[in-house]
Amino acid sequence: MTAALEISQLRAWYGESHILHDVNLTVKPGEVVTLLGRNGAGRTTTLRAIMGLTGTRKGSIRINGQEAIGLPTHKVAHLGVGYCPEERGIFASLTTEENLLLPPALKTGQGMSVEEIYEMFPNLKERRNSQGTRLSGGEQQMLAVARILRTGARLLLLDEISEGLAPVIVQGLARMIRALKAKGYTIVMVEQNFRFAAPLADRFYVMEHGRIVESFASSELDARMPVLTELLGV
Repeated sequence: MTAALEISQLRAWYGESHILHDVNLTVKPGEVVTLLGRNGAGRTTTLRAIMGLTGTRKGSIRINGQEAIGLPTHKVAHLGVGYCPEERGIFASLTTEENLLLPPALKTGQGMSVEEIYEMFPNLKERRNSQGTRLSGGEQQMLAVARILRTGARLLLLDEISEGLAPVIVQGLARMIRALKAKGYTIVMVEQNFRFAAPLADRFYVMEHGRIVESFASSELDARMPVLTELLGV
């Protein structure tokens, strides 16, 4: 089976700063994979490097078997990749529905309809005529993910989607990820909230100083907790 995402010997820089050092990871179709690590470990840079948003990149990034290391960001997106950055990027002057309808569909597949999205995110349906500035943090996060689903992307890169949100909202995001997994989406998450990420992921990669230092399946989580406590302080 062709991997949804296969990264080999990935190195990345911001200007003169060498951030990623020979990162290797594989994500199978339909998997949820979580990148763990302390702040500054290189997790967000890994997501940005996949999308072509860092400076220099070297190595290999294969998306559904197609090499993407030399592609500009918009071409990477057209391979079916959706990136939800930590800052969300909601347009404050537009309504929820206008934000939702803004991105164009990708050539790789049919995106979710507005009706399907409202079924998955009933809060957004209730707030469809509200301006972006009037949405809560949780509603903005839901909208940022929903906007990607409209495009038809099947590989989702989610950066700290639970950060700063109330526990009840975080529970809603967990339900969303389970629903997307059931629909066959492939998800790579960067998460500081270990309690949120741990029950959702099929596999984990742990990063430190721009390198992968541990990788293991969810079935090994209990046995690896002493190592995670040492590396992450969880």
